[in-house]
Amino acid sequence: MYQKIITERDAGQRFDKYLHKLLPEAGSSFLYKMLRKKNIMLNEKKADGSEKISCGDVVAIYFSEETLQKFMGNGKDAGQNTPAKDFPMSSETALCGISVLYENEHILLADKPAGVLTQKAAKEDVSLNEWLTAYLLKTGQITQEELRTFRPSACNRLDRNTSGIVLCSKSVSGAQMLSEELKSRGLHKFYRLYVKGILTGEQTIEGFLRKDERSNTVQISDGKKDDASYIRTRYLPIRQERDKTLLEVELITGKTHQIRAHLASIGHPLLGDYKYGDRRFNEQYRRTYQVEHQLLHAYKIVFPPLCTPFEDISERTFYAPVPKIFDSVRT
Repeated sequence: MYQKIITERDAGQRFDKYLHKLLPEAGSSFLYKMLRKKNIMLNEKKADGSEKISCGDVVAIYFSEETLQKFMGNGKDAGQNTPAKDFPMSSETALCGISVLYENEHILLADKPAGVLTQKAAKEDVSLNEWLTAYLLKTGQITQEELRTFRPSACNRLDRNTSGIVLCSKSVSGAQMLSEELKSRGLHKFYRLYVKGILTGEQTIEGFLRKDERSNTVQISDGKKDDASYIRTRYLPIRQERDKTLLEVELITGKTHQIRAHLASIGHPLLGDYKYGDRRFNEQYRRTYQVEHQLLHAYKIVFPPLCTPFEDISERTFYAPVPKIFDSVRT
């Protein structure tokens, strides 16, 4: 018999979803059959898989050792459900520029430098997700056994060359809360960035964004076309300089490349943005100040009112220090 006590990390999800992660090589029909026959039980009772598991619940699996190991995927590559062998501890040192702004039992706020992927783009990549798992292993906050049923991960995504706050989950409850607040726009996200030209006065701009998957670019229009998504972006000028403006931008809707494309569409592209920006403007700052990428920084996150177990971050504001390059280009 295999017995597992549910920890806070796995609590809050459906029992069948948990079983699929614990036994990744077992099909759905097999798992439900084992539940019906009471070969898999929850708190010494028959379960149907729809139960929401809580901290302290006891899972009992009455399989032979050979069968258990087979369905757990031991001894073969079971993809995302394997233990941490594909998350080498070197990931933490390989991405040593990442820092922790805040963490509790359920979430972690990471400060990602420009040049680091939030998620893998290719199999051989090392991203913030790998760093997160290596960091939690190194600090003893998670075990390889726990990685069978829960995988820490980034819950929002920043472009490789965008720096700043990334929201990460350390438990199922944390992932669910962050996902819900991002979806409902309960979280308020603010960015610091430089744009070409002079802007004065706070403004909220609207439009429609359509993504071209082949070129990995987006187009902005005033009216809805095809499958375009409605977007809203609010900006507040912080400082006007000789040929540019430092802005604070609130991302009201969160779409791919929204800030970069939306501001470019009104004639004020981001400094250093070679995809949507002004090449001559960018080259001037590359030669003089070594600006190699867009100066876009996820600067501030404001949490809404939250209930237990997130009262420690309820209505709190967190900041990521603005990179030094922002001061270097000041004119």
